[in-house]
Amino acid sequence: MTAEPESAPVARIWRGAVRAADRDTYLEHLEHTGIAEYRDTPGNRSVQVLRRDVGDRTEFVIVTVWDSRQAITAFAGEDIERAVYYPEDERYLVEHDDTVTHYEVTTYD
Repeated sequence: MTAEPESAPVARIWRGAVRAADRDTYLEHLEHTGIAEYRDTPGNRSVQVLRRDVGDRTEFVIVTVWDSRQAITAFAGEDIERAVYYPEDERYLVEHDDTVTHYEVTTYD
């Protein structure tokens, strides 16, 4: 299915890394914080958590798909370009982006 630009869903992408030893604990933390909040926010269509081990770190990429930029505002606040963090994130994250990237979803199933 191809979306028209004015009605196209929006993908929001965030990147970060933790120590490889913390990979499973951080994923569990994500399930109880950001992922739960994504799922509870009206307008969120999906969330995918990607991870890969690189040396002594595990990189995470989170891709969420939203009905619109307005829907993202309900989760992220007025500055939707700013990444959302939770108090315990600093315990795990050894690298993270302060901003996120948004893409218009042009094709989806």
